Amino acid sequence: MRVRIWDRLAVAATVGLAVVFLAGIGIEAVAIAQTWGVRYWLAGGTAAVAVCALALVRRRHRAWAAVAGLGIAGLAVVAARVFHLPAEPGPAMALALAVLVGSAVRALPPVPAGALAAGGLAVVCGAYLAARPESGGSSGVVAQNAAAWLGAVTVGLALRLLDDRAAATAEKVRRDERLELARELHDVVTHHITGMLIQAQAARIVARKNPAQVVEPLTGIEAAGTEALRAMRRVVGLLRDAEDAPPASAGPEQLDVMVERFSRQGPPVRLSAPDESAAWPSEVTSTVYRIVREALTNVARHAPRAHGVTVTVDQNPSGVTVEVTDDAPRGPARAAHRSGYGLIGMRERVETLGGTLHAGPRPDAGWSVLATLPLRDGRSR
Repeated sequence: MRVRIWDRLAVAATVGLAVVFLAGIGIEAVAIAQTWGVRYWLAGGTAAVAVCALALVRRRHRAWAAVAGLGIAGLAVVAARVFHLPAEPGPAMALALAVLVGSAVRALPPVPAGALAAGGLAVVCGAYLAARPESGGSSGVVAQNAAAWLGAVTVGLALRLLDDRAAATAEKVRRDERLELARELHDVVTHHITGMLIQAQAARIVARKNPAQVVEPLTGIEAAGTEALRAMRRVVGLLRDAEDAPPASAGPEQLDVMVERFSRQGPPVRLSAPDESAAWPSEVTSTVYRIVREALTNVARHAPRAHGVTVTVDQNPSGVTVEVTDDAPRGPARAAHRSGYGLIGMRERVETLGGTLHAGPRPDAGWSVLATLPLRDGRSR
């Protein structure tokens, strides 16, 4: 669902940019037709259309699109000087080059991003050197290209910095979630190993008095060992914090308490959950609680107009499903928080356990958070 929203926004942005490019090309064509004549802008117009087209499809191949756009702009500058044509790059091409350079500076690795930014500066310098002193409009063309290049680099660097900060924050959220889950699993494994040691000691005492009854404690040791190994498989790849802090998550047996507390401060919540969850692994029960808590927190923050919330926890032979939905009307405030850091942490926790999490708007109205958690061995990470 979230991918579809981003795709729609990307399509809308591309369409809007295309409209701006068409308007720029049309205005430039009319201006040159009234001064130089239309035939003097055939080459420049073709180059402008080509560079604008590259700017519209830049997401597929950012580096090559920027290289091609700068190359076409360079050829246009040389052709304008040699054949005494209007100075290039014109406004439409300058805007398209700004989009290409800014996109490259934002998204590409440092070396190619710096090289393409330098290439944009080279085009500006080329336009300055190719400018004819007798043409009063050449200085304006150079100035607009310099301003477009400077704006592209500035915006690209600013967005790159914001992206880096967002990525660092998201990684910290993922790491904190992994560490907390590792602490919980550590406690679970410690519990089972302690039980195994106690049963092993009991088995030794029983073996001295009645060897025939040793089977029962050995069976308990085997069951506890199997459960401990299952939990250990889930924690593969996770790092445990050195501080022995107790796990902060509560089990789903406290869901009704949390729901009641939320209902007193926000919209009423209808809870549907199984009566017994003792057979669930500890990491699953705590994750169910965390998902519901995060979803209700998002409702309180971003959906103040919701009239009701439904929390459904269901168990089937293969796993546990938890879904939280609300009926808030759609609005830009809710859409802006569709990829919050809380959901990033939840997704990291759920995927570590081998499950899946989906969050996004419902077809009619409101928002939905749906997670599935396997009760059997999850994926190792």
